[in-house]
Amino acid sequence: MKQTIQQKVGKRIQEIRIQKNITQQELAAKCNFEKSNMSRLEKGNANATLSTLERVCEALQIDYIELFRF
Repeated sequence: MKQTIQQKVGKRIQEIRIQKNITQQELAAKCNFEKSNMSRLEKGNANATLSTLERVCEALQIDYIELFRF
């Protein structure tokens, strides 16, 4: 089954978060999101806005392009 762009980006967020040794709860707090929203984002069950992705990138201290390296 082909992955959607939301699933691919969500997986990248999760990979980067794990590499940086940040819990899902910690990342959600840094982004001012509920943990459940971060979980949906990582699973690809949320169609994130650009402003949401911007907050995630800032919290992870990465360039936007990193989310799209799959």
